Amino acid sequence: MKYFEHAPVFKLYGGQEEWSRAERVHCETIASRSRLHNWHIRPHRHSGLYQILHLHRGRAIVCLDEARHAVAGPAIVEVPQAFVHGFEFDEDCAGHVVTIAYPLLARLVQLLGPRAAPPAQPAIHTLERGGTGLRDAFTHLNAQYLSQEDFRDARIEAWLTLIYARLRSRQPGAETEGPPRARGLEHHTRFGELLEASYAAHHDVAWYAQRLGMTAAHLNVITRAHAGKSPLQLIHERLALEAGRSLVYTSMTIGEISDSLGFSEPAHFTRFFRKTAGESPRAFRQRAWDQGSVSSPVTADVSRVAPRA
Repeated sequence: MKYFEHAPVFKLYGGQEEWSRAERVHCETIASRSRLHNWHIRPHRHSGLYQILHLHRGRAIVCLDEARHAVAGPAIVEVPQAFVHGFEFDEDCAGHVVTIAYPLLARLVQLLGPRAAPPAQPAIHTLERGGTGLRDAFTHLNAQYLSQEDFRDARIEAWLTLIYARLRSRQPGAETEGPPRARGLEHHTRFGELLEASYAAHHDVAWYAQRLGMTAAHLNVITRAHAGKSPLQLIHERLALEAGRSLVYTSMTIGEISDSLGFSEPAHFTRFFRKTAGESPRAFRQRAWDQGSVSSPVTADVSRVAPRA
C-alpha cells in the first residue's frame, strides 16, 4: 500500500482524542462527523478498533487500502483494525458509524460462537431495499448511546449483539478483494491477541517478541508503525485498562484488584496506576462514580477517563 505508512492512526477521525464517554463502543450518525469535514473522511486507520459503517441512504465512495468502491445505500461496510480506509459521502447520506474496541468484539464472538469471528478483510454488504430490521437496530443503538436511561449499557450491548449477529449470519463472500495483509500487520494482530491473553502475567517485551519469532526491536518497529506506540506502552495501557474497569465497575478493594492483576503489593499497583492514569486508584474510582458516566461493567472502557487538571 503506497500510503499506508503515511495514513494517520486515530481513535476517532479528526484527532488523537478518545471518544467522550468511557466506553468500549462509540456510535454516531454519518452526518455528525462528516459534515465537519465537508463530507470527506480522508484515508486513516485505527489500532485496536473494528468499525461498522451503516449507509442507510445516499451514495459514497469507500476507499479501502488502495481500492475505491462506489457504494449506494442501503449497505454496510466492515473495517477491521489497521486497514486504511476513507469515505467520500454525498451530502444527502444518512446512516451510522459504530466503533467497537476489540475486547468487546471478542466478547461478542465468545457469546455468539466461532462462526461470528470478524472478517479478516474489509467487507461490503449490500442490503435489501425496504428492509427495516438493521436500520431500526442502528437507530435504537444510537438512541441508547445518547441516552442516560437505566440499564443503558445493557441496552447498548443488546442492540449491538443483534446487529453483529445479523451481519455474521449473512452469506459469506462479501469481503473485498485486495492484496493480502502485510506480514507486519499480521504480527501486530498476533501481538494484540497475545497481550489480551497474557497482560496480567506482566511479561516483558522480549517475552512477546520471542513468541512472535522476532527481536524486541523488530516488535517495537511493528507496533509503532501500526499503533503509533511502543510495545511497552501497549502492555501498560492494557493493564491500566483492566485496572480502571475493576475500579469503576466492581466493589473489589485496591488490594484485591492488585492481586487479580498480578502485582506483588498494592503499593506497586498504586504507583503504576498513578503514573499511567495521572491520579491514584481511589481518586479515579471516586471521580468516575461522582460523574455517573458509567453504570455497569458490561460495555464500558475506563482507561481513557481524563485526569483532572
